[in-house]
Amino acid sequence: MRSISLFLFCLLLAACGPKTARTVRVDVNDSAEDILSKAVSTVPTPLQLHALDGGFAAFVHFGPNTFTGVEWGSGTEDPSVFELQTPDTDQWCRIFRDAGMKRVILTAKHHDGFVLWPSRYTRHGVVSSPYPGDIVKELAASCHKYGLEFGFYLSPADLYQMEAPDGLYGNGSTATLRTIPRPVEGRPFANSAQFQFEVDDYNEYFLNQLFELLTEYGPISEVWFDGAHPKRKGGQLYNYLAWKELIHALAPDAVVFGKEDLRWCGNEAGETRESEWNVIPYSEDPAGMNMFDDLTDADLGSRKRLLAQEKPFWLHYQPAETDVSIRDGWFWRNDDEQAVRSADNVFDIWERSIGGNSILLLNVPPNREGRISPRDSSVLAEVGRRIRDTYSVDLLTGARSVIRRQDRRISAIEYTLPLPVRFNRLLLEEDLSKGERVESFALDAWADGWQEVACGTNVGHRRILRFPEQSALRLRVRILSSRADPHLSRISAFLDSRAAD
Repeated sequence: MRSISLFLFCLLLAACGPKTARTVRVDVNDSAEDILSKAVSTVPTPLQLHALDGGFAAFVHFGPNTFTGVEWGSGTEDPSVFELQTPDTDQWCRIFRDAGMKRVILTAKHHDGFVLWPSRYTRHGVVSSPYPGDIVKELAASCHKYGLEFGFYLSPADLYQMEAPDGLYGNGSTATLRTIPRPVEGRPFANSAQFQFEVDDYNEYFLNQLFELLTEYGPISEVWFDGAHPKRKGGQLYNYLAWKELIHALAPDAVVFGKEDLRWCGNEAGETRESEWNVIPYSEDPAGMNMFDDLTDADLGSRKRLLAQEKPFWLHYQPAETDVSIRDGWFWRNDDEQAVRSADNVFDIWERSIGGNSILLLNVPPNREGRISPRDSSVLAEVGRRIRDTYSVDLLTGARSVIRRQDRRISAIEYTLPLPVRFNRLLLEEDLSKGERVESFALDAWADGWQEVACGTNVGHRRILRFPEQSALRLRVRILSSRADPHLSRISAFLDSRAAD
């Protein structure tokens, strides 16, 4: 009888506890305490958490620009410029895997409108080039072979569809009920699903190509959109809500970058915010938004920002993705003059982005032979070695821990080791099913008394602190401020033997 009563009591506690969701509304009469409580109850979806766990991903810019040496094509390029012979997507994926990457995002279509697969809906692509293959299919197969997830970037902008005499972008067409996919004689789909949307010509074209990519290239883990507009025509608008419906139906395990799932970090230089909060405010419910602006403010989700927000508003869990290129530019140009980041620089970006509550999307563009150039591959090999060498051995393994509390909240966690250890990295993770809670913390080491070594702001999915090398038998993590009682799922110490103090 007692066990049954305890079970019922636990159920009652769960029912009365705070309800969690990806999006939580803040009402006009909510107090500061209410807002912070709702911020804590705003948590990632399983797909968002999976994307954060993946952490390190490869971006692959490849297309006519690789052969013309420009960053943004005009849309008027002859497909014959894509003089690819024997691409080696297996080589790409071996390099990405060994660097510690978990996902690959391919520019299936960049702003020039050239498509890297034999689409049913345009001749402007590989089908009209000297290479009659299917880069999307080849890379998806290589990803599967090497244990990497696959995603794609389909540029909403399309200069070819703007410039071609019969182009669909901004052609002034009226939105009418269209069936997706539009049948093409001799090219049936294995997937028999059909959808109806009220859209114009260009949105129909875009949805048809999304259908191809989502149904014919295996599991899709991420669909990547941006807001770049090299040129506009005819007041063309994008019907993202229709795109979203198609993506969710055909690729339920895919996150969407640039919309409500993942957001841009705000720059393309590998810079990261001191405090990257993934719970941020919106003035309307993101679930119904068709347009998502780039968020570039230095502070997006601090306590000060949330409490100053005009009510009502919506708290929304939306992790940041830090996209940056290993080269000077997004496309390969040459191996003589185009600068390539050093391994030290890429490792620094890796620690700041993945160790700063965000995802790192590193662009590595193949050359005209369809291979990753030796300069890039050597950098990635060194980065992979350094990640493994630094973060494979947790120096707190075997330590005795003690939790200190003040006012019923965790105030510190102390560790005592069997022997002194040398370390210069501290890694913390929160249990995000309980929300983002920690706002600031400090690390102390014992040397005839506690001495502060370093401090940090929020934790979120993962926070890495870097500091001069220490040797200690005891260390302590102090929670300086939090939105609720901290729920840390991991605290680890590491040594980067190649770090410069």
